Amino acid sequence: MRAQPEASHFIDGAYVEDDAGKAFESVYAATGAVIAKLHSATPAIIEKAMASAVRAQREWASWLPAERARVLRRAADIIRARNEALSELETLDTGKAIQETLVADASSGADSLEWFSAQAASLSGESVPLGDDAFAYTVRAPLGVCVGIGAWNYPTQIACWKAAPALAAGNAMVFKPSEMTPLCALKLAEIFIEAGAPKGLFNVVQGFGDVGAALSTHKDTAKVSLTGSVPTGAKVYAAAASGMRHVTMELGGKSPLIVFEDADLEDAIGGAMLGNFYSTGQICSNGTRVFVQKSILEKFLSRLAERTAAIRLGDPLDPETHLGPLISQGQRDKVMSYIEKGKAERARLVIGGGIPAGDGFEKGAYIEPTVFADVTDDMTIAREEIFGPVMSVLAFETEDEVIERANGTEFGLAAGLFTKDIARAHRVAGKLAAGICWINTYNLTPVEIPFGGVKHSGFGRENGKAAIEFYSQLKTVHVALGRVDAPY
Repeated sequence: MRAQPEASHFIDGAYVEDDAGKAFESVYAATGAVIAKLHSATPAIIEKAMASAVRAQREWASWLPAERARVLRRAADIIRARNEALSELETLDTGKAIQETLVADASSGADSLEWFSAQAASLSGESVPLGDDAFAYTVRAPLGVCVGIGAWNYPTQIACWKAAPALAAGNAMVFKPSEMTPLCALKLAEIFIEAGAPKGLFNVVQGFGDVGAALSTHKDTAKVSLTGSVPTGAKVYAAAASGMRHVTMELGGKSPLIVFEDADLEDAIGGAMLGNFYSTGQICSNGTRVFVQKSILEKFLSRLAERTAAIRLGDPLDPETHLGPLISQGQRDKVMSYIEKGKAERARLVIGGGIPAGDGFEKGAYIEPTVFADVTDDMTIAREEIFGPVMSVLAFETEDEVIERANGTEFGLAAGLFTKDIARAHRVAGKLAAGICWINTYNLTPVEIPFGGVKHSGFGRENGKAAIEFYSQLKTVHVALGRVDAPY
């Protein structure tokens, strides 16, 4: 698939360019090659996108829910038919391995559109009896124009996770991808038009933080949905709140993954590896604090090192590659700085910790999957989100101890635990302060279940029926059947 788009933005059903916007490049992280050149949105582009979305939303909201559902379902079908090409573009956009993007990116976006198409056709309220002479009913009404701000780790999936419930509920969306991964959302915008959506229903504008801020505070913005870091979330939340706008914030995490001594060792290690190394560690819900009960700690570490050593780094477009590069050289430098902090603070380096040499690695943002042991709660690598393939293993002795330590963070996005004791599994899950908790697995996010965090990891939910509640508002209608009884 050709990486260079026809133009930087997609507005009102067509590609649009404005050369006055700040120029920037999309770089393939595996080689450092420039694969596309684009321009950030100017105020004129932003106004054009918002005006188009306002018009499209009014039309779209007048459609029957079943009609909206057909468009979403057709878009899902188109994505599935083009999954291979879209996955290749995702790999070029992000550097993620093709064996991952083929199953976890465009295809999961299609799942979201398909599932929410069914929700669109079943939106309803309730009827409330109020005696013999009155009743009330509620309806779910769209919010209007929603702004989506995406992150660079899952550009296609995030765009679909935001668009699907928003459009199902009758809204329009203006979406700003990360400037580091600008390409995939444009293809999604094309697909919506091909599926029969009104022009302007899903617009894509490119840019940096200033563009996100302009969209978040625009007079026609009814809601802002952000996936990003906690500092970015705080800024966007404050900007959106100034206009009493609805918000969904899906932010960062430093999630705990607890391995009890009775756990299936291979399953627990597999879960820990998926929760730290998948997407080269660039997943917000990763279980980067792996608490292992002391009685099995060394056995766990020995087998973990063996399995980690077998991970294949290489060309992301090679189907045999497990891990591609990080998103950029800057991100690699950041992750390497955390590895150096881990060493300096006397964590034990079990495996990895460096930059691979030879075999074409010299031009890409590659880093070895890394495991630290003897990590303590006060170390930097145990407190701060690294967003790279760096696992911190911490020892614990008792259930009460590990629950308290697991919750000892400002974050609360996810958590996980491995044990064969089903009573303990539910007991511990109930006490972990996290928006989502996995038992005997990790990082599975089917569209049918809500996803989102607590504490500084954000609020609001994506996916599941709960997402509709965050992209719509209740209207109550009170109906009087009798005379008006006035005291004057």
